[in-house]
Amino acid sequence: MNIANDKTIRIEKMTLGIFETNTYIVVCQQTKQSLVVDAPARASEIIAALEGTKPKYILLTHDHYDHTGVIVSLRARLKVPLACHELDSLQLKTPPEILLKDRDSIKLGNLDIKVMYTPGHTGGGLCFVVGKYCFVGDTIFPGGPGHTETPDEFKQIIGSITQKILRLPDDTLLLPGHGDGTTVKKAKKEYKAFAAKPHGDIYGDVTWAGS
Repeated sequence: MNIANDKTIRIEKMTLGIFETNTYIVVCQQTKQSLVVDAPARASEIIAALEGTKPKYILLTHDHYDHTGVIVSLRARLKVPLACHELDSLQLKTPPEILLKDRDSIKLGNLDIKVMYTPGHTGGGLCFVVGKYCFVGDTIFPGGPGHTETPDEFKQIIGSITQKILRLPDDTLLLPGHGDGTTVKKAKKEYKAFAAKPHGDIYGDVTWAGS
């Protein structure tokens, strides 16, 4: 599924594996350099989608197995560096060449990919911003934040969402690790309604409307 296809950038979304995890291919249209965001399943299909481009990186939003299922085979076949946050690198089956931190920048041809550190769902969660698109992993979805295991993690993910993601321009398209995307404008409206209500020490699978 094409998310974007103009003179500067092409973004393709593929939903793969039993957990229906999204992987994204980003291509600089001027140089044909490309990268992959997350590697859930079916490496051959991801590689086929990269045909006609020059793969440069594999980026991980976080280390959960439904996002890293074919990371070993994919990087072995593409022979490109793997990049993630240090805190989410420790349990990977293959070590990354690049450790990313907040406010880092990755050059892909004529495109600049900005790195945002967004912990909460995992300790080393990352989001990647290029133009008006943001790959948010499992940090935020239409209707709510990603899953958390403790009240502290929930507070952390709310901080990541409010202090980083919702400060992007309203028309930014948020591209999550599962399901459909949303916009910053819509997410702000949903969060505002949630924040107006009292909450105790909540965590788990929280929704903006139901909590």
